[in-house]
Amino acid sequence: MSAVVLIGAQWGDEGKGKVTDFLAEQADLVVRYQGGNNAGHTVVVGDQEFKLHLIPSGILYPEKMCLIGNGVVIDPLVLLKELEYLAGRGIKTDNLRISPRAHIIMPYHKKLDEVIEESKGTKKIGTTKRGIGPAYMDKAARVGIRVVDLLDREEFEELLEINLEEKNHLLTKVYETEGFDKKAILDEYLGYAEALRKYVADTSVLINNALKAGKKVLFEGAQGTLLDLDHGTYPFVTSSHPIAGAACIGAGIGPTKISKVLGIVKAYTTRVGEGPFPTELFDETGKLIQTNGNEFGTTTGRPRRCGWFDAVIVRYAARISGLTSIAITKLDVLTGLPVLKICTGYRYRNEIITEFPASLKVLSECEPIYEEMKGWQEDISQVNRYEDLPDAAKAYLERIRQLVEVPVSIIGVGTRRSQTIIRENIF
Repeated sequence: MSAVVLIGAQWGDEGKGKVTDFLAEQADLVVRYQGGNNAGHTVVVGDQEFKLHLIPSGILYPEKMCLIGNGVVIDPLVLLKELEYLAGRGIKTDNLRISPRAHIIMPYHKKLDEVIEESKGTKKIGTTKRGIGPAYMDKAARVGIRVVDLLDREEFEELLEINLEEKNHLLTKVYETEGFDKKAILDEYLGYAEALRKYVADTSVLINNALKAGKKVLFEGAQGTLLDLDHGTYPFVTSSHPIAGAACIGAGIGPTKISKVLGIVKAYTTRVGEGPFPTELFDETGKLIQTNGNEFGTTTGRPRRCGWFDAVIVRYAARISGLTSIAITKLDVLTGLPVLKICTGYRYRNEIITEFPASLKVLSECEPIYEEMKGWQEDISQVNRYEDLPDAAKAYLERIRQLVEVPVSIIGVGTRRSQTIIRENIF
């Protein structure tokens, strides 16, 4: 039995898709356990690029079982379009399974996401307006509609009627916009139900049976630690839990089943959306990293804010999720920079802070304390052994290991599967 949880250890967009795809070759099952289509994974296979939003990255291996767990919120239209997209590119999706306990994103969720965000004016949190937050709100309020409900016409129609009474009142009376027609939604979503029915299975049973049989399971999170609803930079967070502990809840397994936790981090730091970002760069170096790293969101296309590596937040992620090792991606993006900087702590007024603060007010006033290191000029994109990296690159990686206090198991030097250096086997 081997169960590995893979998480983002920064603000998301760390390159989890590539690492998941790489490790999926060794896994038997790949499980997505939280989030929705507000996140995207880009996977490059040879000269082909695949952009995924809901379906686990392991789908590119036809023999692997890929599961969408109960912790995910699903937009059926997006999922069906993704299935169509993969089929059009010759990728089989017969091994996809969806938890009947996963919640469904409805049209009113997307509309509410939009109008609520717009109503905040300058206080916007940067939502993708995909309906993720309102869907999780309904889940917590115990009025959500699950996959199992969608498959039962009578149950679905009853729940839809109850929800529309409240949501239409909210939309028309509070936000002064149009409501929704019950019949139109019913007809549309019952069509989705029939298209998805064949994929629905009790994913918790499948996972636990696989582990009992000694198989290897990879759990894939979306977003990153600093976007966690409890442990992130609240309120500039997502509506679910991207940390390792959520794999148990979002997939239906016990914590004793988890063998390892792999944290994915970029060789620098990025974030999308609003909120404080201590190491953010506003100069030509920041623009260069953004350009060389192609730092634009897979889902929204929004440019990512770029900054130096922040050891404070990665050390925090290591503590919150119990990381057993880290994978450092996009090391090649830093090639050519004469000097590199690593944030080792923050200066808050007259105080030195080495642990990540809970208060955004404090964080917004924190100034990074930097340690400078020599850069490298050599092209490392074709290096496949750690020993062959430039000394400066090895020194940079070693310093990160020391500051984060977690070993480096994987190093990414490009977007392709082949551009990966393995220092420790994860499975």
